[in-house]
Amino acid sequence: MSDPVEPEKSPGSQKSHGRLSIRASLKPRDLLEEPRVVRGAWTAKVITLLPEAFPGTLGLSLTGKALDFGLWRLETIDLRPFGIGKHQNVDDTPAGGGAGMVLRPDVVGAALTAANEGTPADRVRWPVIYLSPRGKPFDQATARRLAAADGITLLCGRFEGVDQRVLDHHQVEEISLGDFVLTGGEIAATALIDATVRLIPRVLGNQQSTEEESFSEGLLEFPQYTRPTDWQGRAIPEVLQSGHHANIATWRKAMAERLTKERRPDLWRAYCAAHGRDPNEDQEL
Repeated sequence: MSDPVEPEKSPGSQKSHGRLSIRASLKPRDLLEEPRVVRGAWTAKVITLLPEAFPGTLGLSLTGKALDFGLWRLETIDLRPFGIGKHQNVDDTPAGGGAGMVLRPDVVGAALTAANEGTPADRVRWPVIYLSPRGKPFDQATARRLAAADGITLLCGRFEGVDQRVLDHHQVEEISLGDFVLTGGEIAATALIDATVRLIPRVLGNQQSTEEESFSEGLLEFPQYTRPTDWQGRAIPEVLQSGHHANIATWRKAMAERLTKERRPDLWRAYCAAHGRDPNEDQEL
């Protein structure tokens, strides 16, 4: 992987990662120091108090290779330089009292304004997202929606959260990774980006993988097997060794339905509703 290229420092200490192309400038300067941008590449901008957390695992394996090849871009925006006063304070006590601290609207607002520079105002083309446990649950359909956009801006919260006024003013949508609480939004942002980037064409190499995996049809994925044929007295199901593709497809569909019904009744009910089926049918499935 090539070394990260750091653009000019803005008040938000923005830092880009990945292979980028040269952008022309009217001001004479060393080309090696010139910020570089891949035209049309899907971009994730992350506002965070911990910019050193990125790219993290996003810089490894397939997402890392795709980042290096310029299939997508990652830009971190350090929230701290937008802070107030000598100590660059980013938070304050919650109105009405209570434990913890809340990120200030003026600080977060300034960071969001900086992140919005050069991005479409249309939230369909460029969603702005706050990772929050009270947000709408993240799912595969949301990942597909985000992958179809030009890019996204993610706000990683800390402490007790973010002043509601800045979320409303900037039309920020809230997304949750699940019914649990993290110390900050960085881990959730990494997971969201990973789930989205892998849907970008050419990132995985084999696009069929994204069509057959869990949730693609509203079902959990069927069980997978590989060599050796027999392991610890457990054999690969005979149908998978038959070479009969129609039978294999039927078996995989039945197993996906069975696992979904057993492990995720919520997904099973939604799947049945979408296909006009009774969720209580086939008790022995």
